[in-house]
Amino acid sequence: MPKSDPHSAQEAFWAGDFGNDYIARNMSPALLASNIKFFSKGLNAALPPKSCIEFGANVGMNLKAIRQIYPDCTLRGVEINEKAAALLGNEIGASNVFCGSILDYASADVSELALIKGVLIHINPAQLPLVYDKLYGATSRYLLVCEYYNPSPVSIPYRGHHDRLFKRDFAGEIMDRYSDLRLVDYGFAYHRDPAFPQDDISWFLMKKGA
Repeated sequence: MPKSDPHSAQEAFWAGDFGNDYIARNMSPALLASNIKFFSKGLNAALPPKSCIEFGANVGMNLKAIRQIYPDCTLRGVEINEKAAALLGNEIGASNVFCGSILDYASADVSELALIKGVLIHINPAQLPLVYDKLYGATSRYLLVCEYYNPSPVSIPYRGHHDRLFKRDFAGEIMDRYSDLRLVDYGFAYHRDPAFPQDDISWFLMKKGA
């Protein structure tokens, strides 16, 4: 499980105690059930992927859901928090985990699906173009971006902290950056869904090429 150090205050925030505390809040069976519903809908318009990499995978709750939907899909993850990465390694194998900054991730392996969910909102805006490049380069077919949406960039307080959560049109910026990406499907998950709540996340499924 390779490791690298944080590159910004935002990355250090998640690599440290706050990221450690986040783990316990996000391991429930109810969340897994909601994630299965979420990805079943978000990937409905995609061909079943044979491989998937998640950026900011935490302990693997999203990848667990992907495994339930696509049991034969090879899973890999990038996670900056060392404790979360260790737990993720227990789920998908330590050799399939890169522990460190997304900015430092480099691999010749390309997956059919690249996934990021609730992570771009916490990245220093100045570093987003580099992160977009990592996402784009990691997939041969599909990119699924699931984040808080806002038509223009805005920073909002996050659990009493400033400059730790940013909303914008991430998917739009990505498609503007790469001319061969096209939008396949999109949707919204509501925190008041009576059966499978999420955290008011907008999702965008994009595909490379024709």
